Amino acid sequence: MVTNVVVAPRVRPGQPPLRLTRRGRAVVLGFLVMLASLASAVLFTTASRAEQPPSGPPPSIVVRPGDTLWDIAARTSPERDGRAAVDELRRLNGLSGSVVWPGDVLILPRDS
Repeated sequence: MVTNVVVAPRVRPGQPPLRLTRRGRAVVLGFLVMLASLASAVLFTTASRAEQPPSGPPPSIVVRPGDTLWDIAARTSPERDGRAAVDELRRLNGLSGSVVWPGDVLILPRDS
């Protein structure tokens, strides 16, 4: 009687079960280089689209006769709450009260 017995290859305890040939190492290295290049390209394009801080002088306005802080806030920031816009104008310009004079130059908040 003949029996077919399949014997698993022996693996020595200190030896890894997989050995890469020179070509296999080159393929793995090429794959890692390609993966690193792709990751760099994605990070570079994402970083280049990041919002840059505004440059140049802040926007300003010259107070005209009859203008009040409320009028200026309504004219320059119509989408904002009036009280919040007036408070922002006062804070940016270091005003303690609500009085402005014709010819005063007021710094306006930057668009967010």
